Amino acid sequence: MKKIFISQPMKDKTTEQIEKEREQAFSELHKLFGDDFEIIDSVFDFENVENVNKGLYYLSKSLELLSTADCAVFLNSWDKARGCLIEKECCDKYGIETIILN
Repeated sequence: MKKIFISQPMKDKTTEQIEKEREQAFSELHKLFGDDFEIIDSVFDFENVENVNKGLYYLSKSLELLSTADCAVFLNSWDKARGCLIEKECCDKYGIETIILN
């Protein structure tokens, strides 16, 4: 079973918007893999953290999850989001398969 990490821009989006985009991606992933995949849950409940750079803090959590993936899927406008660009570079440098969905 393939473990899939989803990278998507999240800044200024509601949880509902994020989930809707993911649902659309699930449909595409089913076409590619049937039922032979599982999604790594990378939508965080935003903690009230203090004295940290919040963007970097959540990126570090995402990279930890990405390290467990067989494949990363990048959703629309990923190439305009700092965190997604870094996740893509990590995939390229560390040999994690990538799929771009627009």
